[in-house]
Amino acid sequence: MYALSHAIPINPPGAVPVLTREQVWRGLEMKAENAMPFVDGMTQCDVDSREGNVLTRTITFRGTQHREKITLFAPVKVQFERLDGTGWIDNVISESEGGLLLTFTFGISFPGIAGGSAEEQAQGDSMRGAYTGAVAATLNRVRQMVQDGEFA
Repeated sequence: MYALSHAIPINPPGAVPVLTREQVWRGLEMKAENAMPFVDGMTQCDVDSREGNVLTRTITFRGTQHREKITLFAPVKVQFERLDGTGWIDNVISESEGGLLLTFTFGISFPGIAGGSAEEQAQGDSMRGAYTGAVAATLNRVRQMVQDGEFA
């Protein structure tokens, strides 16, 4: 399984508006329910069921369909787990000396590629930009929603 963790400051110097933990958390909740405004390349995101802090959904991402289980650990973490066992993603809001951070940690398997192989590493590395870009894209979308008055 290819693993990657990437953290960025939620409020880097010059960021407007400055986001609160609550706003970022609300954005992550919204992303769990409908990731299309947050994830480039996603063309379907349908919630199939919801029970308490867990929901299942069907997504199509870059032409491939997946079913996912999403667990919300308010107000800190959202975990996305592919039900076919090919991967998971954690989105975590945390405090640091420099302020709030948003960290995405990914564990992804590539069908037909041996785990731990150089081929797996190369495949994961080729997608690294998309993975790390997802962190910034999520914050940019939340910031835009706050600016547009979609939530305070």
